[in-house]
Amino acid sequence: MRGFIQVYTGDEKRKSTVSVGLSLRAAGAGLRVFVAQFTKVEDNSEMAALKRFDDLITIAQFGSNRMGTDQPSSSDIEAAQEGLEKVKEVLSAATHDVVIMEEANVAIKLGLFSVAELLDIMAAKPDNVELVITGRDADSRIIERADLVTEMKEIKHYSAGHPAASFR
Repeated sequence: MRGFIQVYTGDEKRKSTVSVGLSLRAAGAGLRVFVAQFTKVEDNSEMAALKRFDDLITIAQFGSNRMGTDQPSSSDIEAAQEGLEKVKEVLSAATHDVVIMEEANVAIKLGLFSVAELLDIMAAKPDNVELVITGRDADSRIIERADLVTEMKEIKHYSAGHPAASFR
């Protein structure tokens, strides 16, 4: 299996939902998945679904829900750097078939790590590992290096008061 680099970006929601779907599809095929979440630490229905497959899907959170534009603290930067090191370790150990870096683009925008650091990870990705990077504001160099790039754009959406919007 040749692994590609996928990027899901754009201003609209559901980029992480795409990575959840990819994780479930991979687990259904018997593949091992590592999900590194940057800039958010939350339990929601998506994470609960993934945890049901904990024999194939590993989730690690390296953030503090700092999705805004506040100046990152030293502990935010430290957590993100820990996440980068863990991703490097997982990639070099070749223990997982799919590695997902949720909100990595946002982490760059917030100054938690650099574009160069993410490009190094992309370059070091083993040929047989699929790497998925999510988050708005993907840098043009990340987009250029990726094999597949999808920009999420909302065309129409039900209101926040709709019952389906309460799946958290």
